[in-house]
Amino acid sequence: MEKKKFSMGLNTVRKKVLILSKLVGVGIVLFYLATSKLSNKNVAFWIWFIFVVAVILGVDFLLGRMISTPLQEINGIAGKMAQLDFSAHCDVHTGDEFENLSNHLNRMFENLQETLQHLEEANKQLEKDVEKEKQLLAQRKELVDSLSHEMKTPLGLIRAYTEGLKDETDQKKKEQYMEAILSATKRMDHMIVSLLDLSALEAGSVKLSEERFDFIELVETVAGRLLLDTPGTDYEFTYELPEKKLFVCADRQRLEQVLNNLIENAKKYVVPYGKVHLEVENQRESLRFSIYNQGETIPDEEIPKIWQKFYRTRNTNRKGSGLGLAIVSQILSLYQVPYGVVKRDQGIEFYFRFPTVP
Repeated sequence: MEKKKFSMGLNTVRKKVLILSKLVGVGIVLFYLATSKLSNKNVAFWIWFIFVVAVILGVDFLLGRMISTPLQEINGIAGKMAQLDFSAHCDVHTGDEFENLSNHLNRMFENLQETLQHLEEANKQLEKDVEKEKQLLAQRKELVDSLSHEMKTPLGLIRAYTEGLKDETDQKKKEQYMEAILSATKRMDHMIVSLLDLSALEAGSVKLSEERFDFIELVETVAGRLLLDTPGTDYEFTYELPEKKLFVCADRQRLEQVLNNLIENAKKYVVPYGKVHLEVENQRESLRFSIYNQGETIPDEEIPKIWQKFYRTRNTNRKGSGLGLAIVSQILSLYQVPYGVVKRDQGIEFYFRFPTVP
């Protein structure tokens, strides 16, 4: 059978008050017995008076220490809590219910503070989500506006040539009209695909895959397809590539897209019989790709704009979607690698750096 433990500890206010009252009672009895033997009543009266005053002051002091002071401390902390100020700490060490109440209040403060912190974090996340949703809506609106604006020219051409086909009897002209309609259709298709791709990149919804491959082999493949295997070119193409392989770990399709857009841009803006120079440098734990085209340079104030959607240089009559460099910028930004454009003698050079792997 389990025995109940008896504790003499003063762990409640009631016990403290009872013991104090008993001690006062015993003190009064003992003092009475001691003073009752005095023959001088006046002396006995003053002794009793002084004793009673001392007892009252002592009891008041002790009750203040046991009850009033802890209550004031707890009341002050509760007032701060009512004002949502959880910085204070309830410091009561009386060994009784007041200390227990103080500890409970402190734990409640900590829990409330932690809850408020979670609520603030949730509120910040909600604000971010709302802001992201606003950005997505703005991007969708921009996408629709851009499509409607950029489609006017090819749609106008298609409509004009379609109307011309109705009344045209010359077979040769009909074929020319059909070629123009097909060309405008391809341009529209390329523009829509590029714009949707760019919007996905800007929205951050594109997931990059990772594979290890030889960057030099990729450059040779893309450059060979776009620069070498193109009959009827009117530019001089040169290149410098390292003899050994340079491996990178990246999304091969996206890097091919970057190379394709940069090379197409160089082809588009090279002057007739000008130079196009492609180079890959093996640097310390990285590579530097660059492509130079001889031609019109870009004014300094317009250089930051070349990475924007639908940007075209002034006084240009070259066809294009104006999305190629914007896609390049978005892809390279996802990899957080340096890239840019440099004005060279009689032309411009686009470049980017990329980390290599063993």
